[in-house]
This record gives sequence, structure tokens and C-alpha cells, in this order.
Amino acid sequence: MNTNDQLDHLKTLRAEAKLGGGQARIDKQHAKGAMTARERIDLLLDKGSFEEFDMFKTHRCTDFGMEKQVFPGDGVVTGHGTVDGRIVYVYAQDFTVLGGSLSETVSEKICKILDHGMKNGAPVIGLNDSGGARIQEGIESLAGYSEIFQRNVMASGVVPQISTIFGPCAGGAVYSPALTDFIVMVQNQSYMFLTGPKVVKSVTHEDVTTEALGGAEMHASRSGVSDYAASSGAEAVEYVRKLLSFLPQNNMENPPSIPCEDPKTREAAELNAIVPDNPNAAYDMMEVILQTVDNRDFHEVKEKFAPNIIVGFARYNGMSVGIVANQPKYLSGVLDIDSSVKGARFVRFCDCFNIPVVTFVDVPGFLPGTAQEYGGVIRNGAKILYAYAEATVPKVTVITRKAYGGAYCVMSSKHLRGDMNYAWPSAEIAVMGAKGASGVLYGRAAAKAEDPAAFLAQKEKEYQDKVANPYVAAQRGYIDDIIEPARTRTRIIKALGLLQNKRDTNPMKKHGNIPL
Repeated sequence: MNTNDQLDHLKTLRAEAKLGGGQARIDKQHAKGAMTARERIDLLLDKGSFEEFDMFKTHRCTDFGMEKQVFPGDGVVTGHGTVDGRIVYVYAQDFTVLGGSLSETVSEKICKILDHGMKNGAPVIGLNDSGGARIQEGIESLAGYSEIFQRNVMASGVVPQISTIFGPCAGGAVYSPALTDFIVMVQNQSYMFLTGPKVVKSVTHEDVTTEALGGAEMHASRSGVSDYAASSGAEAVEYVRKLLSFLPQNNMENPPSIPCEDPKTREAAELNAIVPDNPNAAYDMMEVILQTVDNRDFHEVKEKFAPNIIVGFARYNGMSVGIVANQPKYLSGVLDIDSSVKGARFVRFCDCFNIPVVTFVDVPGFLPGTAQEYGGVIRNGAKILYAYAEATVPKVTVITRKAYGGAYCVMSSKHLRGDMNYAWPSAEIAVMGAKGASGVLYGRAAAKAEDPAAFLAQKEKEYQDKVANPYVAAQRGYIDDIIEPARTRTRIIKALGLLQNKRDTNPMKKHGNIPL
């Protein structure tokens, strides 16, 4: 075979591999409104940047007629490319090849990508669309999943790992995405569950649809498994691209900083009046965030899950930061099981990848009730405490209104190594609210007074003036400064600049034992 013949042969094989399971299956994928694996990769990566690995790798199974179903590349497309000029490694399960099922060779291809990502310090993006384990291969398929899980764990905290779910993801297949840092799903297209509706029906006698059991909306709002439920595959990819723009390549780098045209001395006069005079009235903490960050640009994570706490990424003077904020619009911004876990996981991710954490505090305490206590609010609430205490990245805290009791301690207080802790003049820092405190302290005396209501009202005001304000905390150095709300952006930017060379360490140990 001469050189031209060899090149023609190579081109033929490449064309065959790019067809995956064949044109008929590609057409079927398009007919249900879904992209192919290669189309998803092309949408994710910068144009022309994709370099493929293992295009010609095939499975080795000869049982159950599998020797007649051999496709170049098997059920996954793998390689590397760039997003906004920065290297990423990517694998995309190909549903046109045997339903994207995982074989031993598919596992080997994915493991190679994860190994390269760890060795070369670049994020790994998984585009999932698979029917699960390849039953014909039995234990080899299960072993393959386990090999991937092991690498997901080893890569955790070393390089960012992002999973997108474009179709089915069931059984053991769900655990690889679950081990990664972020999961993005597509509404009415993707689903995740350990056992499907038929098994649920046979075991528990529950009637449930695929969407209700494991759809994108359910996981984004109820379980918290998904960080974002996109309306389309294209939107899911765009969400991932923007997410990557805030993240460093690996744990040895600082997050990216970009030129900023939004003046760092810009004031937001609206913030001086955003906190209502009525301490029980709600306001939107999201507006506080948008007024202070660069260009009102905030990339929220887990928006629909535990909305009483807000987490996401933004920039201050071009510097990437993670933001955690209590949301008074929902449950008065109270901490509960879900919001504690949501906040803790986000803070730990930021700490893994050297991303400063800015915290806005308006929290009346932990949610009371039997449901919370039976569900382990003590154990789960301790997670966010642990995350803040463990974090060594720069931590800037702004108390806008309430910071009561244990919830004050938890939310990046000075006592948990908060670096710069500010308060607005409207801040109330105390064990509990003035009304509750005066009832505890003066309840018996009030019963003996001529006018109990007037007596308690007077004591409530005394407590408010003496304790429930930011000045007592400032006198003890627990608050570094009481700032004008309009200048919050400027003060945060100055604090982050001061802390950019911060060095802090934890005691030497194998790892801590977070209250899981």
C-alpha cells in the first residue's frame, strides 16, 4: 500500500469513526431534539481546537453477538481542546453507539482523560448521555465504572470537574457525576436516578414518571443534585463555558483576573435604603450582590435549591470570587439543613481552588422544628461551620442586618478566621432578637408590671440600643469597621487587594472528619 493509499485508508477510518453508530442513529438523535456527542464537543470548545484521543479504539467483547457490533471509538468521544483559549479535557458519551453504554474500553478512554487532566493541571468536562453499564460485558463494565470513580476522587480538589447530563444517567452511572464539582442537566431531556420507575413500582408500589423521579427540574429544586437545569443542550454548554471563566485551571493556580471597566470606587446609593426600617420586613439580597459586583454580573449556582441562601461566582475589580449570601426573601434567610449543605459545599470548592469568598450576612438563626431536628440540622448545620473554619482563602464578610446566635458564628465570623469583617449601621449582632431576648430576661418582671406590654417594649428598646447593633462587636474587634452601605463595593475591593497575598495553613493531618 503506497502513501496515498495509506492516507486514503486513514481518512476512511476517520470518517467511519465520526459517524459513531451510523447516520440512521444520528438522525434518530436529531429527531428527538438532541445533539450528537461530537456536536456537543464542537459547541463547548473553541472552534477548531479539539484534538481527539483513541478514535480507533474498539471493545473486546465477543459474547452475545457483540463481535458483530464493533464501532471505532466505541461509545465515547475523548480528547482535549480549549475554552476561551484555556485547555480543557473532555469526554462525550455517544448514545448512537450501543446507547452510549459503558464498556471496559469506554472506561479506559475516560480514565485516560482524567489521568491527563490531573497530570497536566486542566479541568475535565464530562458530557454524559448513556444507557448505563454494558450488560454484555458484565463485571468488566462494573470494574470500569469503579476505575472512573477512583479517578474522580483522586482528581477532586486537584482540577475542576464538571458534568453535563444530556440524556439518561442511571444506576451506578450517576456516581461519577455525583463525585464531580458541578452538574448541569437539561430540562425534559436528561434524568438521573439509581433505580428507574419500573423498579420503584415493583419494590415500593409507587407510581412515578421518569421526569418526576429524576428529571432536571426535580434535581435542581428538590434534591440539590443538579446545579443548573438548562432549557436546552446549547444553554447547558453555555452555562459550563461561563462557569469555567471564573475558575483556575487547577489547585496550584489563582483564579483568572480580567480587565475591569466598572469603576472600583463606584458607589451604590440605593444600598443606603435597601434594608427596611421594619426588622421583620424582607428585601432582596440578590440586589445587594448585583449592586456591588462588576457589571451586575453574577453566575448563580443551585439557584432553585435552598433559595434561602445564595451561592455563585462574580468579580470584583476583575478578580474572580465566590459569593455566599443569606436571602431574607425566603424563610427570612434562615439556615436549615439544605442551605447549610449548599453553602458548605460551595465554600469548600472555593477553598480547593484558591477562590476568595465574600459573604453577605442577614441570618436570624437556624430553622426550628421537629422536621429539622429529626433530619439532623445539628450535623448538617455543622458542615457550613466546618467549611468556613477550614477555609484558608481570603474571606470578606459584610453583615447587612441580622446576625443572631449560632448562625452569626457560622457565617464567616471573625472567630472562624474571617479576614475582613464589615457591618452596615443596620446590623444587629446578638444572641437573639431584641424582642425574644427581652422576653427571656424580663418576662417575670413584666408579669408584675402595671402595663406588661409597655414594660417589655421599653426593655426591648434598651436591649436593642445596648446589644443588638454593630457597635458592641466593633468595640471588641469582632467587626473591623462599620461601613456606609453605598461604599460596600469599594471596601470589598480594597479588602480583596489587601488579602491577595494571604497565607494561612491548617495543622498537618491526613484530612479532617467533616460531619457528613
